[in-house]
Amino acid sequence: MIRNTSYIELSKDAVERNVKFIKKLIGPEVIFSSVVKGNAYGHGIEMYCPLAYEYGVRHFSVSDANEAYRVKNALPVKDCPIMIMGMIENQQLEWAVENDIEFYVFEESRLEAALEAAIKVGKKASIHLEVETGMNRTGIDKKDFKKVVKFINEHHKFIEVKGMCTHLAGAESIANYKRIKDQRQSFKEYIKKADKLDFNYGSLHMASSSATIRYPKTRYDLVRVGILQYGFFPTEEIWVHYFEKNKPKEYPMDRIVSWKSQVMDVKEIPPGEFIGYGTSFFTNTTTKIAIIPIGYSSGYSRALSNRGKVLINGKRLDVIGTVNMNMMAVELSTAPEVKKGDEVVLIGKQGDQEIGVSSFSDFSQLINYELLTRLPQNIDRIVV
Repeated sequence: MIRNTSYIELSKDAVERNVKFIKKLIGPEVIFSSVVKGNAYGHGIEMYCPLAYEYGVRHFSVSDANEAYRVKNALPVKDCPIMIMGMIENQQLEWAVENDIEFYVFEESRLEAALEAAIKVGKKASIHLEVETGMNRTGIDKKDFKKVVKFINEHHKFIEVKGMCTHLAGAESIANYKRIKDQRQSFKEYIKKADKLDFNYGSLHMASSSATIRYPKTRYDLVRVGILQYGFFPTEEIWVHYFEKNKPKEYPMDRIVSWKSQVMDVKEIPPGEFIGYGTSFFTNTTTKIAIIPIGYSSGYSRALSNRGKVLINGKRLDVIGTVNMNMMAVELSTAPEVKKGDEVVLIGKQGDQEIGVSSFSDFSQLINYELLTRLPQNIDRIVV
């Protein structure tokens, strides 16, 4: 079998531990919806979703119809709820209705198209009514809420409301506290209006990973948990908040993903030479280097040129020179024994050393979310 120049390992034990942690955090009455947008945050929808299901996840959230299609095909059962939080084109609505895919309605035209699709298929459309509370992105405005509810109530034979929801604008930062507080109040006002209009809104949900930890009152009936399930607190601030409140004896989750490659070549460069493209690294002495078949096309940021670290033979080694499209060089002065074919760890553990995603963030200015979702889909994912 012809493989890529690197591969990603997904730890089953880590998935199990993280799912248990989240379920214990939210309690048995709250639904844990696993957010797997962005190719399951780079972990791979086809590999991650069956693992999450195996360890008890029974609800999945995605960004668009294509992701919903992939999740549906990846799961071992066909009746697990899948919720589209973002884009679905009108011509895809019939497929969604036919396959019991739930989707957000945040504008009147989508609601009308959903009704059309449901009538055509002869089956109810399963929707979540998204309301605008201050994110100012997508959501039904207060001025239109009564009219939308009336439309739904009038067509209840073809529209089933699975939930009413909103999206919080930055629960990961205390700087947004006032904004989040206002959103919570706004959402409560929608609930009151809905009750007065005799609107059966199903499950209420607004909490992200950050809000699930920092604002327990936002959990309602369902939480949409993304980055947390993969073993990452959304920010250091949220980790500190959790630590101060709970005083855990150890980090409560495990990283699921490891990223590995191998040494492609080893050579010695005489003094007085530049290594790789340009003039960013100059050899003052004879320098032994390893060539790794990974570059920015593989998801390894060019910003890590002369700054990145890798693990080989349990040693933390420097990336030197410019990271190019498909290769990079590593300096071997402290590991002269390295040879062609040796394992290279880009993210993960080797011996007693570890390189975390945060290591990349410190140098490349990429947040955890961005770095993970940039991992190319064509890199092999292996369950261990």
